[in-house]
Amino acid sequence: MYALDGYGFFATELRATAEFIGLIGIQRMSFLLPGRSVYAVEIGWRLNEKSWGKGLATEGARACLDLAFEQFHLPEVVAFTIPVNLPSRRVMEKLRMTRNPDDDFDHPRLPTGHPLQRHVLYRIQQSDWQRGL
Repeated sequence: MYALDGYGFFATELRATAEFIGLIGIQRMSFLLPGRSVYAVEIGWRLNEKSWGKGLATEGARACLDLAFEQFHLPEVVAFTIPVNLPSRRVMEKLRMTRNPDDDFDHPRLPTGHPLQRHVLYRIQQSDWQRGL
């Protein structure tokens, strides 16, 4: 990812102990979102369970959005998850990402009828991030 785009996911650790707790970053998606002709850039996080609920995903994701919009001048960043993943959805909302239910989609890598097939899509534009909206 770094060689291709200049960005990717970062190993994430606690400041105080340097303990590895997961990954946070941005990457070009490996599939097209419905109705798109170019690949979107997604932001994501995957932290170990003992790190959940402490604001660490939000803190790291904010730094990644700064990188996406200030250094790489990306026009938009998206995030997606299954509808019941409320903790990740709360992180997306803390990042000021917004959801239009019309943009929700069935993940193309999951078979029809799979219980995790449906995904909610959130997005934020560079201009909204910079204005602090």
